[in-house]
Amino acid sequence: MTRSHNPVRSRRGQILSLPPRTHTHSTGRLMEQASEQSPVSVATSLSRPEVTLAVTRGAMRCLRALGYSVLSEVVLASGRRADILALAPHGRILIIEVKSGFEDWRADSKWSDYAAYCDALAFAVAPDFPADVLPTDLGLIVADAYGGAVIREPIETPLQPARRRAMLMRFAALAADRLQNLVDPITDEMLR
Repeated sequence: MTRSHNPVRSRRGQILSLPPRTHTHSTGRLMEQASEQSPVSVATSLSRPEVTLAVTRGAMRCLRALGYSVLSEVVLASGRRADILALAPHGRILIIEVKSGFEDWRADSKWSDYAAYCDALAFAVAPDFPADVLPTDLGLIVADAYGGAVIREPIETPLQPARRRAMLMRFAALAADRLQNLVDPITDEMLR
């Protein structure tokens, strides 16, 4: 996730990508800034599934603004389901695990299995999520329903060529299937 010197803003004026100089602040201060910039706190009076949907949408918007192609709800070869699979123009594969709240974080540790399927792993959380509980070697996106901000870049560990090819093929096939289902929803039923 490369950064520009000027923040990338959504149509609503919300910051999608922070300039490099913000790295000097603590993550806690950045979380406060992200919360102040959000028109509505994501977790305010929303159910857990609604928070998850809002954070997923905002994180995907943020990644799209940064040039990534994104898919949500991707089943990996292990049978695990990645919340967001993102592909950079240069081929970097990023998996984003969306956390709707601290309870979700405590109850679910399957995200550690995702490292075998990506070059980098990151979390996407709501502005009021306690970011200090998240591992510091993984990326962090703070998002709401309108957009998000990359707070911390993940440490990259390149995939092996065979796994990269398999993931790229999975990404392409899934994207094509989803597009075809939009054009002709009956096609999926006909193939069963």
